[in-house]
Amino acid sequence: MFPFPAIVTRLRAAGCVFAEDEAELIVSTARTPAELAAMVERRVVGLPLEHVLGWAEFHGRRYAVDPGVFVPRRRTEFLVDQAAALLLPDSVVVDLCCGSGALGAALVAGRDPGAGHGPVELYAADIDPAAVRCARRNVDAVGGRVYEGDLYEPLPAALRDRVGILLANVPYVPTEEIELLPTEARLHEARVALDGGTDGLDVLRRVTAEALRWLAPGGRLLFETSERQVPEAVAIVTRDGLIPRVARSEELYATVVIGTRPPG
Repeated sequence: MFPFPAIVTRLRAAGCVFAEDEAELIVSTARTPAELAAMVERRVVGLPLEHVLGWAEFHGRRYAVDPGVFVPRRRTEFLVDQAAALLLPDSVVVDLCCGSGALGAALVAGRDPGAGHGPVELYAADIDPAAVRCARRNVDAVGGRVYEGDLYEPLPAALRDRVGILLANVPYVPTEEIELLPTEARLHEARVALDGGTDGLDVLRRVTAEALRWLAPGGRLLFETSERQVPEAVAIVTRDGLIPRVARSEELYATVVIGTRPPG
């Protein structure tokens, strides 16, 4: 087994800024000396730490993250917080483009039955088979269900007009900017989870175009976007019949757009 200082040295030489913290996580996660050596090697050659560990910490809990699956970002905790503030008892929650399923799982896991919070129905969907396999482990653990397919296509038709919270962590990086992403994301996360088309909003347009058919009256669509995309994102939401609101977190450098289906 590598001595701890040797692991730190190897990670630091590979460019890991927080080498000591990463070494502690790897050592505490590895179950055998052979697994430890393999994990260190995978990190040294550039795999994201979360893929090496097999999990990511998100919203105060650990969620499985398999190789190739989009790693939930800390800034996206703000999206979950915004959804939690709007979640009503007995709500139906749908997590589109769910990736690992961490967003929907975190939203449901954060409910406090002792505070009068009722049960929540959780459904998630992703087009990437690897993401679906991973999401099932996280979403099943909180009583939800995961479907494989393109956006709304695989969801049960019975959910139409019933969804109270529609999380859509759609890809929003413009295609020509994919090459500017950090190497870990560009090489080791599914492109379908990153590429938002010419202006980064192509998938969003497809989501908003169908949102009114799925949201209950007063239901909300929530998605993350970049600050420079806000004007166009708000215009898209408005065009498709939703009432927009923008929420921002300077601390997390996060921007969330909330589109509400008009009541009645």
